[in-house]
Amino acid sequence: MKQTMKTSLYAGALVLLGSVAHAGCGVTSGNVNILGNDFPALQAVADEAIACAHDGMKVEANLTTEHREIMSPALTANPAEYNAVFIANSQLMPLLAKGLIRPLDDLVAKHGQNLAPNQLIRVDGKIVSVAFMANAQHLFYRKDILDQVGARPPESYEDVLAVAEKIRAAGKMEHPVALNTKVGWNLAEEFINMYLGHDTPMFKAGTAEPAINNDAGVSTLNTLKALTGYSNPDYLTFDSNTTQALWESGDLALATMWGSRGTAILDDEGSNAAVVSSTIQSGAPTVAGGSKPATSLWWNGFSIATNTSDEDAEAAFVAMVNGISTDMVKANNDKAAWLIEGYEPNVATAGIVASMEAGASPYPMLPYMGVMHTALGGELVDFLQGNESAKQTLSDIEAAYTTAAREKGFLE
Repeated sequence: MKQTMKTSLYAGALVLLGSVAHAGCGVTSGNVNILGNDFPALQAVADEAIACAHDGMKVEANLTTEHREIMSPALTANPAEYNAVFIANSQLMPLLAKGLIRPLDDLVAKHGQNLAPNQLIRVDGKIVSVAFMANAQHLFYRKDILDQVGARPPESYEDVLAVAEKIRAAGKMEHPVALNTKVGWNLAEEFINMYLGHDTPMFKAGTAEPAINNDAGVSTLNTLKALTGYSNPDYLTFDSNTTQALWESGDLALATMWGSRGTAILDDEGSNAAVVSSTIQSGAPTVAGGSKPATSLWWNGFSIATNTSDEDAEAAFVAMVNGISTDMVKANNDKAAWLIEGYEPNVATAGIVASMEAGASPYPMLPYMGVMHTALGGELVDFLQGNESAKQTLSDIEAAYTTAAREKGFLE
């Protein structure tokens, strides 16, 4: 599938090209079932969408951290179990390749006049998703702890390691660092972020052939292993909920976490004033002497299922547009880096904006990127546990990817 992205979601400091106004709920019937990840920004959008429900229109949402496992089977059913889905960069192309999400041009023409042009995600000239927020993983650090050991804020992952050693040597924390390194998707994302910081392609130019068994790949693995050396021994179980809880409990001084967690970490719930007041969010660090932030830029948006009636598809689209209104943003400004008029950047999203402005790369929107992501998630553990060399692990990743890519028709 030829990809033709005609949007610019990451320009400047999220300056929009158009305006988004409250769309209202203008349909009289339909059943809407929404599926997506579970974090505060999506909860806010879902709540506004659910507000469209009335006697003739049912609107429900299932927000769960298990959404990735549920989504494809749920949309494959006919009729689909869910007719509106919250998706991110990585999910779009696999769903589109399977024909599970429908073009939205007719619905945008009818109900999306107030959507900003740079919210409309096009592939092969057709609108297939509507984006409403940006996200990225970046550095969180405790200024008070750094001050206590006489350390400057890290700008590179080499700096992070040096600061972590100072903190450990001073007896402040034995395990001052955390990343989202849970086996599978999360661990693979950490590799991708670090690899992108080397500004090296993951595939041979113009092909689906893998190209990570190189110096950048070795450097990425070694950096991840060094960082996990300053993490709790249970680091292979760490997802976003775990790292947030560890941060709020005061057990960390340095962490790579999603910017969308910023608001929850800076609120007055689950933590104490000392942790909250000293938490700083900065852009993602560089790596290996490079200048590009070692992270990937993401957008979150919504798409509508193919296997649903036109009536329910229209109802779902209207509900979701209502969910991303300017009124919603004004009520939830600090919960995300919104791609919606009315959003005012703030301290809770400072790390996302800083990473964007420093030139971080978007997560690769390629039909076969999901295959690579899966291969990484399944093969990285042996290296981190000291059972394989970096070169052997990279060879295993490429072999696993190649086998799966051939099965899916991406490679001959």
